[in-house]
Amino acid sequence: MKPASTLKSLFTGPGAAARIGASAMLVATLATQHPNPVFNRIQVRDHFSVLPNWKFFAPNPATHDYHYLYRTLDVEGNTSRWRDIELIADRKMHQAIWFASRRSEKAVFDVCSEILQRMDKGFDAIKSTASYRLLVEFIRREIRESSSDVSSIKGFQISMVRASGHDHEEEPEILFVSPYVPMDASGERALIPIP
Repeated sequence: MKPASTLKSLFTGPGAAARIGASAMLVATLATQHPNPVFNRIQVRDHFSVLPNWKFFAPNPATHDYHYLYRTLDVEGNTSRWRDIELIADRKMHQAIWFASRRSEKAVFDVCSEILQRMDKGFDAIKSTASYRLLVEFIRREIRESSSDVSSIKGFQISMVRASGHDHEEEPEILFVSPYVPMDASGERALIPIP
């Protein structure tokens, strides 16, 4: 069979419309994945979102890691050294296929982003966010689980730091330092108001 007749038979005869439609979908799908803005014209005309958008890379990828640190204040007024909470673990081979634990790393980024968005509004605006309260409770639990004598701890302080990840030549940047938070949560506003 000649290549020209094979090509002609693909676009004629029974099932030709389905083959043409599937070919057009494949080409359009591949074109919408291209990072060049010229190819966005196809996606702009896709009013019903028929074409999938499988961009493999974020348009503005994260270039830094966020870290949470805390230090405690004991009942005698002494502060501990800053302790880093390791939330981002080294990758394992099986995570190339299944990486459900990545959700906690995404939560670190989301919590930090919400707090940083409120920085210009002052600490009162920050402490009313769910992200800040979640972070405070997370640190409180971390202290309870890692400390041998929780009764001697009066409070703690939280710091958020942005680091460049694997580039150790760039100095970490301190983004936020909270005032001291009491270890006893009884004086804090409840997360869900009770009528």
